[in-house]
Amino acid sequence: MESKNQSQFEDLLPIMAEKLGGEGLIGELCNGFQLLVDVDKGVITFDSLKKNSALLGLQDLSDDDLLGMLKEGDFDGDGALNQMEFCVLMFRLSPDLMEQSHFLLEEALHQEMKYY
Repeated sequence: MESKNQSQFEDLLPIMAEKLGGEGLIGELCNGFQLLVDVDKGVITFDSLKKNSALLGLQDLSDDDLLGMLKEGDFDGDGALNQMEFCVLMFRLSPDLMEQSHFLLEEALHQEMKYY
């Protein structure tokens, strides 16, 4: 499922994490989810992914690539991606970000604990 576009995305996600911090990155991932979601179903389906993928620069991905992406991220087996599955998939597709995830988790916990 590797494509030129995926590599570009992987290179940008760690930079986004560094600039935005953990909370900001999650917010941006949620915005990305909203761009791809089937508004009637509240999840990303194959049809909504195919229809909206150009918004994220993924228009060159084949149907097999799109199906593979859905399959890889679909933990509950319903054939679609909910918001949590989408965010986890984005982290998994970025090995550099996975290495930084410990820092992002600590930062998010620190931010959360400020209010207690």
